[in-house]
Amino acid sequence: MQHSRKLTTIGFDADDTLWQNEQFFRVTEKRFAALLADHAEEDRISARLLEAEKRNLAVYGFGIKGFTLSMIETAIEVTNGQVPASTIAEILAAGREMLSHPIEPLPHARETVEKLAGAYRLVLITKGDLFDQERKLAQSGLGELFDAVEIVSDKSAATYSR
Repeated sequence: MQHSRKLTTIGFDADDTLWQNEQFFRVTEKRFAALLADHAEEDRISARLLEAEKRNLAVYGFGIKGFTLSMIETAIEVTNGQVPASTIAEILAAGREMLSHPIEPLPHARETVEKLAGAYRLVLITKGDLFDQERKLAQSGLGELFDAVEIVSDKSAATYSR
């Protein structure tokens, strides 16, 4: 016997679904590699940064703050502990810039969410830093279109089944 279920709820991701996000990480990573260009090649710096990010996920979680701390850690490693304070200051400034970049919904994001809002229960499920995700949602102007917002530390099957 086949059971038919009516779709009642749609879940949306936020970053790179409703607004740009990843591009800011890539631009900052390029800037970071340029800061350390005297110490290592860009590919090596990027690889070391990725290793640091993976290592630090369990401690810092996802988001810009963890990324910034991973850049500082990588700078210390790549320079054998000789990274100048001015370089650390530039890394921190880059992190602050990422945390304050303006948010604009991607093309057609608002109209798509508005169309669906009338017919379905809409849930925004995004991972990352609570303050940063709340800021981005508020700036996007899309928050009022969702019936629920879940900002989680990581996404798993258990997260979605809640």
